[in-house]
Amino acid sequence: MAAKEEKSQNGILETIKTIVYALLLAGLFRSLLFQPFWIPSGSMKSTLLIGDFLFVNKMAYGYSYASCPSVIIPAVGINVDAEDLCGFMKGNNKRLLGGEPQRGDVVVFRHPVTGRDYIKRLIGVPGDRVQMKGGKIILNGTEVPQQTIEPFIEVMGPQGSFKNRPRCSNGAVGDGGDCVKTRTLETLPNGVTHEVLDIGRAYTDDTAVFTVPEGHFFFIGDNRDNSLDSRVKQVQGGVGFVPYEDLIGRADRIMFSSAGRSMLFFWTWRGDRFFKAIN
Repeated sequence: MAAKEEKSQNGILETIKTIVYALLLAGLFRSLLFQPFWIPSGSMKSTLLIGDFLFVNKMAYGYSYASCPSVIIPAVGINVDAEDLCGFMKGNNKRLLGGEPQRGDVVVFRHPVTGRDYIKRLIGVPGDRVQMKGGKIILNGTEVPQQTIEPFIEVMGPQGSFKNRPRCSNGAVGDGGDCVKTRTLETLPNGVTHEVLDIGRAYTDDTAVFTVPEGHFFFIGDNRDNSLDSRVKQVQGGVGFVPYEDLIGRADRIMFSSAGRSMLFFWTWRGDRFFKAIN
């Protein structure tokens, strides 16, 4: 009996060790290489839809305190922030093995004030002058060209786990109706072309000139009239200029996508978005 009990205890111990090793490896993978990210809002439509799931490439820009994982599990009271783990690295606005972000990159970063993860498109690099006029970007005094293409149409109704409803350029639309937005192709000076959506006149369509300070970046969402980004000051709920050290990584590819409230609702999976490159 003693031998059997010892064997059973050894088996339990080995199982626990296996789980611990697996968690350590998963933590190392997430900390150094890639971080999973769900798209919770429509600020990056049509590039990214609510329910898209992607891995953020942390190697693209090197590592800072923001590269440390956050572990938030409200159900069991766990709320460990990246700054709790690696806050000692914060403050010098530098990165280990740092790489230079490029205009047009889709980037996940920490909000400079709240610490929440955001995903937007990089428009302005240090030294750039960025302004919006009539819904178009004026970059260093030159208008960034846009070409109108077919409109973006989605079904009106609650979307994702937060049950957000889209905003439409064709007025009030009932559930099940077509929600339409004007869509253009925008081409940045470095040749990056991406889709931009427009709903109508918005207060962020016309701004003052923003001069991006050294070591900071300027981000805008592709769904221009439904995005709190660098066009809005932090004290007004926006993002403002984002320090280099707050970048987490670059979003390169959508791995999975679900149009439902849960990834388990297989009938809502968007098969055409699996492994889709992010432009």
